[in-house]
Amino acid sequence: MAESAITNVLLCGIGGQGVLTASEILAEAAIAAGHDVKKTEVAGMAQRGGVVTSHLRFGPKIFSPAIPPGQADVLLAFELAEGLRWISHLKPSGIALVNTMRVIPPVVSTGLFSYPVDPLADIRASGTRMVPIDAGGIAKELGNARLVNSVMLGAVAGALPFAPDSVKECLVKRFSAKKPELGVLNAQAFEAGRAAAAAGAKAA
Repeated sequence: MAESAITNVLLCGIGGQGVLTASEILAEAAIAAGHDVKKTEVAGMAQRGGVVTSHLRFGPKIFSPAIPPGQADVLLAFELAEGLRWISHLKPSGIALVNTMRVIPPVVSTGLFSYPVDPLADIRASGTRMVPIDAGGIAKELGNARLVNSVMLGAVAGALPFAPDSVKECLVKRFSAKKPELGVLNAQAFEAGRAAAAAGAKAA
């Protein structure tokens, strides 16, 4: 099996941002596209703003869910400093889609650690192909700060080896099952994320 037939997506953020929900939706879309899918997650202290990561791999056949350092095709970072923390997991040809939102974790608030001065500049300095996404700002414009994960799903949809609309369908199905209006709202967030990623890619 050619290694290039496998797609590795690393999602990272902090508890409460919907990282794991986004990973589940991407996995559903990959399965619907006919891929074998494996994923693994770390959600330590997720309810307290702790680090959350999800490794998602799909292709003809996947034997292990963990993405080794330097092998991710896509880094989907829901928080700026977390994007910097995990940038070394990207392969040289990979792309990082980074939410520019800063969320100060408890360990910084208590003085145990320092937040990076300019994580975006540090990511750029690494030479990584990166597209910044103001997912937090877009979510607020749409009236619900919890839409960040749907914005980020829209941003990543164009970087995957299957139709972006398949991700949108899985997203809308999940939230419409709760309330039809939530499906409509999350679809709007998804499309806003797609537009932001397209604009960011042109500007990069």
